[in-house]
Amino acid sequence: MYPHERSLVKQLSEKPFALIGVNSDSDLEEIQGIVKEKNITWRSFWNGPDGTRGPISTQWNVSAWPTIYVMDANGTIRYKNVRGAKMDEAIKNLMAEMGQEVEIVHEDDAENE
Repeated sequence: MYPHERSLVKQLSEKPFALIGVNSDSDLEEIQGIVKEKNITWRSFWNGPDGTRGPISTQWNVSAWPTIYVMDANGTIRYKNVRGAKMDEAIKNLMAEMGQEVEIVHEDDAENE
């Protein structure tokens, strides 16, 4: 999912859009290496040494990984567990509600056309 997420962050950098990640691995040093290796440039929080039972997943009632929430500008969860094209469509719908028309194209999409 990292390439898809990286593409969204790049394409929507001038729009009212934020991607936030939560990592559930228990080893912080290992996570820091992955963040660098995978070029994760967006905010990514560590769920703590308890991994999937950490404070963030507990507060948000996350029981499966990955769990994806797409929230609107008011912080209301509007979509859950959408990936790929469905995630793009959810983002486009929320942007349109704010008067922000966007086209989302990923490198893989352009190669397949």
